[in-house]
Amino acid sequence: MQLNQVKAIITGGASGLGHAVAQHLVANGGHVALFDVNEEKGQAAAQALSGRFFRTDVTSEEGVAANVNAAKEALGGLNVVINCAGILGAGRVLGKEGPMALGTFASTVMVNLVGSFNVAKAGASLMQHNEAGEDGERGVIINTASVAAYEGQIGQAAYSASKGGVVGMTLPMARELSRFGIRVATIAPGIFWTPMVDGMPPQVQESLSASIPFPSRLGKPEEFASTVAFILGNRYINGETIRLDGAVRLQPK
Repeated sequence: MQLNQVKAIITGGASGLGHAVAQHLVANGGHVALFDVNEEKGQAAAQALSGRFFRTDVTSEEGVAANVNAAKEALGGLNVVINCAGILGAGRVLGKEGPMALGTFASTVMVNLVGSFNVAKAGASLMQHNEAGEDGERGVIINTASVAAYEGQIGQAAYSASKGGVVGMTLPMARELSRFGIRVATIAPGIFWTPMVDGMPPQVQESLSASIPFPSRLGKPEEFASTVAFILGNRYINGETIRLDGAVRLQPK
């Protein structure tokens, strides 16, 4: 798929990795609709990108379905869904305050895993009716996992479970949607510069950078965005999770 043909929904598009993806697509002629819970940032980001913003709770089935339909109308079509919305849900199973509240675990899984599935299936429901392009392609779904799906650290039980679920659903979803010409892929980023990292003390940022073999620095959001673009442009990438991590392997803590 050529980037100037892209009509994409991007969850978490108001900031961080999602916003970087939106900027990259628009800079290359694509059109975007941003889904986010942050109204102020979302409106500002969409305006700067000449896109559209829809305040969206990705865990709401009815809300997502309505916004996906509205986004398709606003964009004049829909052929890409990119799921970047997510929360950390950090906490130990047995913490100082006692066992982790089940609600903490459940909410993390709901946003990161169920939310990704919710937006993906709503998007696929519309994309299946697109006119087939080269190789019969009608759409692309790209989800965001994490290296924590493979090497979760202490305190990441909920987060790792949610991201492991995203990795796990990639292949079966790709297999099922292949008959409609819809590809599914996932990116598992390592440690990237995000608003969360920006707020950390300099010594913590330096320690994180030193833990990455090469290049020994944090990932740049634009590197994530260029990986999204690579997946969109290469139709033979399907059912795969790509680690984007500078060869880092997370330690237990």
